[in-house]
Amino acid sequence: MVSKIFWQDPYLAELDTHLTSVKGDEVTVAETIFFAFSGGQEGDQGTIGGHRVVSARKHDLEIIYTLEPDHGLAAGDAVNISIDWSRRYKLMRLHFAAELVLELAYQRLGGVTKVGAHIAEDKARIDFEWPENISGLLAELEAEVRGIVGADQPIICGFSDEANERRYWKIENFSEVPCGGTHVRKTGEIGKVTLKRKNPGKGKERIEIVINNDVSSVQAGTNTN
Repeated sequence: MVSKIFWQDPYLAELDTHLTSVKGDEVTVAETIFFAFSGGQEGDQGTIGGHRVVSARKHDLEIIYTLEPDHGLAAGDAVNISIDWSRRYKLMRLHFAAELVLELAYQRLGGVTKVGAHIAEDKARIDFEWPENISGLLAELEAEVRGIVGADQPIICGFSDEANERRYWKIENFSEVPCGGTHVRKTGEIGKVTLKRKNPGKGKERIEIVINNDVSSVQAGTNTN
């Protein structure tokens, strides 16, 4: 089972490790910083051993990476994993902005149900089952999110069940929420958040989340074993 270093240090952009299996174009690694699509958060983009990762998918507690054909790698080979840091950092910021919006919606709309979510590089969205137009709530939600961001509070992450890799994030005096994504260290890194309402269909409401792009990216780190 792969050791998921992206949870220990989501700010790593490079990692030296080795392949644990190779089956055609599919490979597994001993440790990884390369996040696979999960919980609505898009996966990373990058390379393993200098070869572009075409896709990454979870299989139980393992992550299987599909490389471009004719990579020539074998099990046991030492490889470097490199991810697109600019993309990862945008995804982390948008992911946590969406987490804040979702938690505040739960607190403000009793009985609301989330039915979908997607966090991409340019924006995030959350879909709810809800019978009423929520436009009147957006200004309040946006103000509350910006207040949390402005307070620059630490975001605490950890395991609630390490054996089954169930994780959570927590902000003191706000909430503790199950989540297996990657997160920034402090709320202030998110930047300015703007919300927009969409109507994806009868009985459903969508909140789109956009963040400003003038926040300076935290420098990524590297880890060589």
